[in-house]
Amino acid sequence: MIKDDIAALVERAALAAQDAGEIPQVDLPDFQVERPQRPEHGDYAVNLPLKLARPARANPMALAQAIAERIPADGLIAAVDVAPPGFLNFRLQTSWLAGQVGAILDAGEQFGRSEMGAGQSVQVEFVSANPTGPPHVGNGRGAVIGSVLADALALAGYTTQREYYVNDAGTQADRFGRTLLARYEQLFGRDAAIPEDGYPGAYMIETAEALKERHGARFLDKGEELLAELTSIGIDLMVERIAEDMRLLGVEYDRWFRESSLYEDRAEGSQWDRAFQILKDGGHIEERDGAVWFASSQLGEDKDNVVIRSDGRPAYLASDIAYHLDKFTRFDQVINVWGADHQGHVRRMKSAVAALGFDPDKLDILIYQLVTLKRGDEVMRLSKRAGDIITLREVIEEVGRDACRFFFLSRSADAQMEFDLELAKRESTENPVYYVQYAHARIASVLEFARDRIPEWADADILLLGQPTELALIRKMLEFPEVVELVCRQHAPHHLPHYSQELATAYHSFYTESRVVTDDIPLSKARLRLCEAAKLVLARSLTLMGVSAPAKM
Repeated sequence: MIKDDIAALVERAALAAQDAGEIPQVDLPDFQVERPQRPEHGDYAVNLPLKLARPARANPMALAQAIAERIPADGLIAAVDVAPPGFLNFRLQTSWLAGQVGAILDAGEQFGRSEMGAGQSVQVEFVSANPTGPPHVGNGRGAVIGSVLADALALAGYTTQREYYVNDAGTQADRFGRTLLARYEQLFGRDAAIPEDGYPGAYMIETAEALKERHGARFLDKGEELLAELTSIGIDLMVERIAEDMRLLGVEYDRWFRESSLYEDRAEGSQWDRAFQILKDGGHIEERDGAVWFASSQLGEDKDNVVIRSDGRPAYLASDIAYHLDKFTRFDQVINVWGADHQGHVRRMKSAVAALGFDPDKLDILIYQLVTLKRGDEVMRLSKRAGDIITLREVIEEVGRDACRFFFLSRSADAQMEFDLELAKRESTENPVYYVQYAHARIASVLEFARDRIPEWADADILLLGQPTELALIRKMLEFPEVVELVCRQHAPHHLPHYSQELATAYHSFYTESRVVTDDIPLSKARLRLCEAAKLVLARSLTLMGVSAPAKM
């Protein structure tokens, strides 16, 4: 990337200035190459002089001047300006910028790909909602955040796995099974009551109907005897539905991991047995009050946490500890995308990872906030179809996959978001996904129009490009690899929709000010190449978000 090239230039210049005795001989600190917020400050700003000032005990402006004088003007750099309080501001050559149109087109589908994560494996676990009901809108937000982050990491060279953790054991699974049994018996005319702590949603009737269709009356008089089997079948049915809803959203998983497998007996014991032994050997297990505790207060937690209840059943935390042992024995890094209701679980999970002997910094837990559904000014709280929760499928069916994915990504995970159903369906530039897709369709239309008038433009002289809006569009296209890197470094996929809107704006500005097909054939050809490159990068950004790039709208 350009940033890396500039960083290398600056480092070489600083070392040369040290060799010449122009700046003190100290180790060069880490420094940043960033795009200035104000374009008049150039294309890139470097803060090495500011970072170097303290260890070198020198004026940062003097350091900046000494380094700047050692940076040669070449095909990439047009000028290096020294700016207070000690920045190096770089301006790129116009001819170099114009030439990048060809470089982008040559890269094609590889544009934006890097080796940032080469040799590193990462697991992204997301959604993992209890399989006791259909996915809701909040689950959709987590699904899009997790899937796009995994795709971006793969583009950056990481070996990735997308995983769903199926909570098919414990209290909630028991409640689900008993509710399903009651609904199943009701279908045969039995007067069966739903448990007080059961699941009253209409989807339980649909699940019971599917159970009856596949197994007839098999469980009718043996419900209690076969409750574990019935519960397992019911959960399988719910997992099928969850997987189908995820596919409707454009989300696929590499693995569906069952919580129950953590307690399966193997030759070396269960996964939980292994995890428990590691904690015990490390002095992190205590027995008191009839229960078994994870002594997490030793690791900075406010309190210890129960891992085995007094009745001998594993607690929720026990499963998570065993599950993370599985994760870290297979992956270098682990990313969990969790809903806001799991906020309080983050610190104890970090403590557990440390107690298992792994680096807790290799575990990143992204907490995404709630989604408020609106229809204009009206807040939506209940489903008109089912009368209870608003399911993810209902929203997808109303506004479409593209709008769902773009809107779910549009805010950082830690910010609450409002999802306006009416705006998501609006075919106008007020709708951000329509605005970006329209830019892609507009380019496709321009290229189609040009084919009848200019049969070939692959031989264009792209050095004819030099107008401000042309160069602004090229600069914005060149940011795409940097945005992918930013998404991967910060685990923040919301940068993608923001970038795609900025790129669309840059194209719309160019289109408004510069007619593409004119009587000036050489210039028309150059602008058509620019349009092709912009179309490619828009498609790359949309595709990475899992959003379609239409040729017509």
